[in-house]
Amino acid sequence: MSENGQPRLERRIGLGGSVLLSFNGVLGAGIFALPATLAVTYGSFSPWLFPLVAVASLLIIVPFARSAGSFSQSGGPAEYGRVFGRFVGFELGWIYYLARTAAFAANANVLTAYLARWWTGADQGLTRAAIIVGICALFALVNIAGVKRALALLGGLTLLKALPLLVAALAVLLIAFPPPAPGPMPPLSELEAGVLLVFYAFVGFENAVVPTGETKRPGAVLPRAIFATIASTTLLYFLVQLAFVSALPDGAADDKAPLIDLGRWLAGPSGAALITLAAVASLSGNLHGIITSTSRVTYALGERGDLPAWFARIQPRFQTPANSIAFLALFAGALALTGSFIWLAVISTLARLIVYAATIAALPLAPQRGAVHPLMYAAGIAGIALCLWAASQADWQAWSTLGLLALAGAALYALAARGRSSAEQAAKVSAIQPPPSNRESS
Repeated sequence: MSENGQPRLERRIGLGGSVLLSFNGVLGAGIFALPATLAVTYGSFSPWLFPLVAVASLLIIVPFARSAGSFSQSGGPAEYGRVFGRFVGFELGWIYYLARTAAFAANANVLTAYLARWWTGADQGLTRAAIIVGICALFALVNIAGVKRALALLGGLTLLKALPLLVAALAVLLIAFPPPAPGPMPPLSELEAGVLLVFYAFVGFENAVVPTGETKRPGAVLPRAIFATIASTTLLYFLVQLAFVSALPDGAADDKAPLIDLGRWLAGPSGAALITLAAVASLSGNLHGIITSTSRVTYALGERGDLPAWFARIQPRFQTPANSIAFLALFAGALALTGSFIWLAVISTLARLIVYAATIAALPLAPQRGAVHPLMYAAGIAGIALCLWAASQADWQAWSTLGLLALAGAALYALAARGRSSAEQAAKVSAIQPPPSNRESS
């Protein structure tokens, strides 16, 4: 049982489930929205941006995975931040929650853009709103119905999105062989502009760490899931971008859904349909994974009293945090209806860079860290520095928006703290009052 008397979630997620959550957290909108922009800006060097950023991101991922594996309870950053104090833990959890919610909203917009290539008006007006609301409702209901059902659907979506992309990329590379030689590396001033967006293609690997309290042997499972995800997605991203610049060196006709033009180049309408299917499955898997994982943040915050206890209630039949799942679906849907992809992607990446740095910094204070090699601490320092450098690439609008949202979280925390104080005071009064007498008056 939890501190507020609610039943705890059971440990039902193994290595396969953790890989699915991490992989679907990474493989979402980035690879379907970025190829045209990267090809125009960086030309034949653009495929090499993915392994370059992936290698650099290991400075963040390695110490992050080591730190995450040293905690055993759900909540992800909300749990790690508690080593610095209760309020810091809340704010880190809240900022991460905003990051994942913004990513959901960004990817939902890309999904409607891909659907619009086959369903006229899918990205406009009431039709767009109905699609977004329907997606949020569907994934919320599946997740409420149980984590095993949620992971089964996630597995099917993973197969539908990864296999068509891989087959299409390899087929294009065979037809267009040899691929173009990589161009010269751009100057650092030009490279910096694209790093934040390329890094967005890799964020989400932490998707598996939030439901740690539902993961079997998290100390061993979580690092393996994260590293398997980074290796597989880097290879897939590289192949897709290389295929794109090989087939369409001048870019795509539609920079919102560029891979559909790649599919059409490969196999006409059938190829375009195949890529559309992969995009819809990929984006759906990403959205579904966000609902599955991120809903556990507000559950953890509610369980420890940093948000109202309503968020920590468990659905008794399915053993899922139904209230937190429903709230996330409503919040993410509202953001998706009001924001654009690029703006939401930058907000999401900026928030997660802050969370990554704080998670790495929590390693020396982690309760189950065991022996830590000095090189791990050195990598952690480098990883924090990389996070700060990448975050500095965000503009003032992104920083101010994130700051306002963080203040909104602080207001929620203050309300919950007032409720905690009232409850504790009532408990003290009850404890010092004498029990009522059972004697009848004469």
